[in-house]
Amino acid sequence: MADLSGTELSEEKEAEIELKKRQKRPWEDLHKSGKISLTPELPETLGFYDISAVRREQRDLSADPSLTRFICTELTRGYFLEHNEAKYTERRERVYTCMRIPKELEKLMIFGFFLCVDAFLYVFTLLPLRVLLALLRLLTLPCCGFSGSRLLQPAQVCDMLKGLILVLCFSMMHYVDYSMMYHLIRGQSVIKLYIIYNMLEVADRLFSSFGQDILDALYWTATEPKERKRDSIGVIPHFLMAVFYVFLHAILIMVQASTLNVAFNSHNKSLLTIMMSNNFVEIKGSVFKKFEKNNLFQMSNSDIKERFTSYVLLLIVCLRNMEQFSWNPDHLWVLFPDVFMVLTSEVAVDIIKHAFITKFNDITADVYSEYRASLAFDLVSSRQKNACTDYSDSVARRMGFIPLPLAVLLIRVVMSSVKVQGALSYTCVFLFYLGLVTLKVLNSIVLLGKSCVYVKRANMEDKLFERPSTAPSSSAKSPNKADQATCPTPSGESKAERIPVTPCGAASSSSSSSVTTQPTPRTDLFPPPPTEASPAAPASRPPTPPPEAEQPAPSLSKDEEEEAQGASELKHRTSKKDLLEIDRFTICGNRID
Repeated sequence: MADLSGTELSEEKEAEIELKKRQKRPWEDLHKSGKISLTPELPETLGFYDISAVRREQRDLSADPSLTRFICTELTRGYFLEHNEAKYTERRERVYTCMRIPKELEKLMIFGFFLCVDAFLYVFTLLPLRVLLALLRLLTLPCCGFSGSRLLQPAQVCDMLKGLILVLCFSMMHYVDYSMMYHLIRGQSVIKLYIIYNMLEVADRLFSSFGQDILDALYWTATEPKERKRDSIGVIPHFLMAVFYVFLHAILIMVQASTLNVAFNSHNKSLLTIMMSNNFVEIKGSVFKKFEKNNLFQMSNSDIKERFTSYVLLLIVCLRNMEQFSWNPDHLWVLFPDVFMVLTSEVAVDIIKHAFITKFNDITADVYSEYRASLAFDLVSSRQKNACTDYSDSVARRMGFIPLPLAVLLIRVVMSSVKVQGALSYTCVFLFYLGLVTLKVLNSIVLLGKSCVYVKRANMEDKLFERPSTAPSSSAKSPNKADQATCPTPSGESKAERIPVTPCGAASSSSSSSVTTQPTPRTDLFPPPPTEASPAAPASRPPTPPPEAEQPAPSLSKDEEEEAQGASELKHRTSKKDLLEIDRFTICGNRID
């Protein structure tokens, strides 16, 4: 028995020692025995195990690993991409998205460019005619008799103010010498001009972001209902501020045009190259930031405005150069390469910037169709009967494009470059004006048709039909301070009454909603009966939580009160969410990052 136990212990020890040897050097045991019991540790080839090749390799190679075996393993090692299918599919979709970005972006850019063209041509074509109609109404008012509480409609008042601003700023621009400014800029060094050009770009963005607020404040101060006539005196400081702003902004754009003209006329073209490289610096400042859809829409609007402004600046530069060379058509071909370089750099920078922003932030290319539908919604809503704002103002708020300073500068440059003398010249000017009117009308018709198609594709047409229903109730309540005084309501109800007003300002930014959401211009044309104004308010007003909070409800438990509060909050959240889904980009109309 002792011998048997001793032999068993020795056999166990031998088995343990042999197992340890196998764990340390498994290939040695496999090489000596010639067995293939350790098939999982065989080297992996291109998708299969060649047993005969493995045996032959193990017979040929030595027991220890060698460099030759490592190289053979690296040459025959395989892998399977389908094991990570989701990751590679996502990478491929990103490539496809980057390839779709130029097409979708240029569709948005072209549509936005023609929106800016429409708003810009409005200043030269329809605005003078509307000012003449307003003056005709003022002149014929004593003959026709005074009926109503207003001499002019609010839209006519805004047109008169725009016309006065244009005339005053144009007369003030005559005292600014363009030639002296050009030679003053030309005497500076290249580095100074580069710094000046960058400062002018920043100042132009700041002026654009604040200028429309100044104009909106003027329009609302001039058209809001007033209890006393002495309150109209407040229009004068707002008007002077608006004139001062338009004049300063026009001078700033003139300095920009002069700097670009100096870059075009420089001999070594180094300044123009430095200016164009400034566009590529913009890629560095925006590509590596985190962007959401709202921020990308804001940046797209800014790019549309910058592209249109650069086109107008190039037109001014060409006019000034052609005037200096006595309108020689051969000089136009000298300017053509520089103009083409500027335009190409603008397009290339926009495409590269948007392609990488959408790639880094996982934004699809379909988002640009949503942006285009939002711009189309602004256009269609401004053409409605109960529109709350003018279309040119909505474009200015959305894109930061203010046509008045640019129009003043272009009129000043054209008047100084083109000499009009004789009856034939005035006839040509009149025909040119008729051509501009025709172009404006055709552009507006095409844009309106395209906008209706885009709104229908985005399923926004229902929101257009809901807007007029909220306008009479808000017009009967919000503008009149007297009505608010006679109908005292709790603070919660007053806030609830203001909720339906926000869709009326969907075409404008939230910062200027107090200007654009007051439909007082239609009160004279459609006077609501005073007896129907008070019952219409509670009928159209949804139940709100503040009155429930004021009234004690001892019969309800705490759980029921929390459920009721949660239901009311959910109702408000869903209504706000629906508004953002319809026009979610209104909040970032003219903010600059």
